[in-house]
Amino acid sequence: MIKNRKRNLTMLAVMMFVCAAVALNYSYNSRWGKPDAEMVYAEDEAMLAAQTAFEKTLMTSGTEYFAEARLTRQVSRDEALELLQTAAASESASQETIDSAMSAITSMAACSMQEAQIENLLLAKNFADCVVYIGTDKVTVAVPAPMEGLSEEAVARITDVICTETDYRPAQLSIIEVKA
Repeated sequence: MIKNRKRNLTMLAVMMFVCAAVALNYSYNSRWGKPDAEMVYAEDEAMLAAQTAFEKTLMTSGTEYFAEARLTRQVSRDEALELLQTAAASESASQETIDSAMSAITSMAACSMQEAQIENLLLAKNFADCVVYIGTDKVTVAVPAPMEGLSEEAVARITDVICTETDYRPAQLSIIEVKA
């Protein structure tokens, strides 16, 4: 019951972020320009740092591993979002910088939604727990694994869900087995 409530609250928060991103995107829709190189670089650096921190968290183990990994992912995203919002709100920001920041915020919200959807689908496919991180060029999935490792069938289920729900190919999928 509590697990479902937490999952529902998480989904509600993600939906709110998506709605806010769509609203902001709509308000700037008529003024799209080419991306600002500085903003693109800052966004790439923030996302790379978030992915690196997430992958480091995946290497630790424990009973609260998956909750900790989700928290780390959220904190990293919040920091990147704050950076983008600061850049967009700056009085000296060009329209291209604002548009680029809004695009990045929309992209982050879409990734968050996809991650939550994939996690729910993997839970429905009999995985006890999981954490998904969608990066710019790959998808990282952490799942609990028995001591002998994941079976080929389990890897196929994960790969099927990722490839069905995203545009990523199996070669862009990284599965991390978390030993209990």
